[in-house]
Amino acid sequence: MTTQAQGCGAPEQTIALPAGIDLTNQSVIQGVVTGAGTAYARLLDDSGEFTGEVVVSEEGVFRFFAAPGSWTVRIIAGGGVTKDVRVEAKLGEVAQLQVAV
Repeated sequence: MTTQAQGCGAPEQTIALPAGIDLTNQSVIQGVVTGAGTAYARLLDDSGEFTGEVVVSEEGVFRFFAAPGSWTVRIIAGGGVTKDVRVEAKLGEVAQLQVAV
């Protein structure tokens, strides 16, 4: 009998896209955060409404699958540090961000 790690079973966050991701019908926003310990990446739509949030991996990686359009990625790090980055998601492309906090 095998045991599973606790958690939601989400794939490990690495800069390489997980196998089986078909970019012909998706847009991806991903990036690497530097200068932060524990951090969160929050996705806000064009009107500033909350859409989703992920924990940034130990390597600083985050990823969102989003509809094409204008988005804001808000990095929230320790000590009340926040940084907003505007990004345009395009169908069939991976928008790559580098965020230093």
